[in-house]
Amino acid sequence: ELEKLGLRDDVDLHVYEVPVEYQTVQRLIPALWKKHSPQLVVHVGVSGMATTVTLEKRGHNVGYKGLDNCRFCPGSQCCVEGGPECIDSVIDMDTVCRRVSALGLDVTVTISKDAGRYLCDFTYYTSLYQSRGRSAFVHVPPLGKPYSAEQLGRALQAIIEEMLDVLEHSEDKINCQHEH
Repeated sequence: ELEKLGLRDDVDLHVYEVPVEYQTVQRLIPALWKKHSPQLVVHVGVSGMATTVTLEKRGHNVGYKGLDNCRFCPGSQCCVEGGPECIDSVIDMDTVCRRVSALGLDVTVTISKDAGRYLCDFTYYTSLYQSRGRSAFVHVPPLGKPYSAEQLGRALQAIIEEMLDVLEHSEDKINCQHEH
């Protein structure tokens, strides 16, 4: 749906479907960062438990015990051996949530600090690690429970445009934090 709607004219949108497979994520996410050198990657995952559109603040490195679609689980139960326990997105999700909520869309947007220790969280952490925090993850409820594809597409469009705006306005701060 987002691919149909697009984003602002100055944004190149690339949409990929990421399989629910740990090993594919470990190969694909770094390859996509290398191929596109994006300003931002926004991952979107469906959560059967979600009733709102949820902006995830952080990814977690350890605790992956569930088998993926290939019946595989990393022996180390982690994304990046030796990586930090958690990585937060450099994007201020509270600001994004506030701004999108103020737009009056017919979708509720909330914040979370735990994407669930399965492939969503694994993908998010892998991307955050690769990008030094320049990633985002949005959980959406299953279609029709309660939102239509059109509602979710419009919400994602607004969320990503706000994320880009927040990112552009915090660029200097981000660059200073990563020079240490």
